[in-house]
Amino acid sequence: MGIEFFVDENMRKYIDLLKLLISVPSFSKEEENAAKIIRDFLTNERIPFKSKLNNTWAYNKYFDKEKTTILLNSHIDTVKPVNGYTLDPFTPIEDNDRLFGLGSNDAGGPLVSLLAVFTHFYHSCNLPNNFIFAATAEEEISGQNGLALILSEISPIEFALIGEPTSMKLAIAEKGLLVLDCYAYGKSGHAARNEGENALYKALGDIEKLKNFRFEKISDILGEVKITVTQIEAGTQHNVIPDVCHFVVDVRTNEHYSNKEVYQIIDNLIESEVQPRSFRLNSSGLSETHSFVNRIKSMGIETYGSPTISDQAIITVPSGKMGPGDSARSHTADEYIYKSEIIAGIEQYIEILEGIRL
Repeated sequence: MGIEFFVDENMRKYIDLLKLLISVPSFSKEEENAAKIIRDFLTNERIPFKSKLNNTWAYNKYFDKEKTTILLNSHIDTVKPVNGYTLDPFTPIEDNDRLFGLGSNDAGGPLVSLLAVFTHFYHSCNLPNNFIFAATAEEEISGQNGLALILSEISPIEFALIGEPTSMKLAIAEKGLLVLDCYAYGKSGHAARNEGENALYKALGDIEKLKNFRFEKISDILGEVKITVTQIEAGTQHNVIPDVCHFVVDVRTNEHYSNKEVYQIIDNLIESEVQPRSFRLNSSGLSETHSFVNRIKSMGIETYGSPTISDQAIITVPSGKMGPGDSARSHTADEYIYKSEIIAGIEQYIEILEGIRL
């Protein structure tokens, strides 16, 4: 390993906090230990907090209900380590500027950066906006017991900044997710005789329709609605014509269609029975004339549309996604983040929020 990258004392405590988070497994629905680490940190900083299940949130000291409120949110859960790790995913390793460990990039770096920003503003008595910091669970599985569980308990918010690894570019829109279970029905029979109705062949006809179909409305930011068939299963044994074929469709929606609209279009397009798993993860977008976007552009920061989904999908107020780290490193073996990315991210977050008026 190389010579350690120098981090000053003020920033070091957030790097050390991230190392603590890496050191405890925090898979979705198993975030208890990570939640405790966040709560212990807030306690040591003498910042009161509220909690529900594995979610933790805090208000700035001079919170004023007459002011607009900005939510600073990121998640404490991780996916399980993929095959190919050459390092222990739960042992934080510093190699010069790089910090290795599961969840370091997604989304530990953005999480501790937003916490640093919240702590920076916490004691300020003349803020133009309120701040709420929330470290939440189950983001990786879009679970019901994460941010969705506490949104109604958080004071009304006017804007949300979601911490995800975006190389500190601002995602002003992200695609929604709609998962469809589709069932083609036929009639069983003996494979050696010309009998029965093959459900697998019927499913293939519908899959071909989905492969060739294009939604009319294309987003300038997010592009087309994307349809991908990702799973298929049929049959019980080699000599029996299958009477049912189940296939799964992954649909990434743009801001021009609600998930319900997309479901209705696909349901009318194919013969198979179509069952949506959920409509809740709709596409989200932030107007390019919003004051937060104007602030970002004035600083020369790039904006873009994100193909990946986050907790933005369940937030109904304007929101943006932004944070240190690189999305391409998420869910990869030997995941890492640069400490310099975290430090620069904290400084940039503060500069943005100091100059924002909502």
